[in-house]
Amino acid sequence: MADEMPRADEVQNLTPEQVARGVTEGSMLLVDVREPNETSVEAYPGAVIVPLSAFDPADIPDPQGKQVVFACRSGRRSVTASLAAQDAGYPYKSHLAGGIIAWKAAGLPTSAG
Repeated sequence: MADEMPRADEVQNLTPEQVARGVTEGSMLLVDVREPNETSVEAYPGAVIVPLSAFDPADIPDPQGKQVVFACRSGRRSVTASLAAQDAGYPYKSHLAGGIIAWKAAGLPTSAG
């Protein structure tokens, strides 16, 4: 696939349904890496916002045993954030494949930012 990102195989793809269930059950911490202009319009319910433009994995709250899952608009920035966190020594290997586009396509709710 020509547009495949380098090292994307180092990140676990999760479906919107898996992430929604994990957030609801309290087993996942969703970290939205979109920018404030995006999250102010539409947000993932319950997500922590850590914009990729100033990304520092140390800014992610302690997940307290939860699986950290990155999310963005389409799934590209979330892979970048996961790799950056891994490079900094964090065990954050999961992202929401397809981002908020896939989330909404699955019929899952969003909230106003």
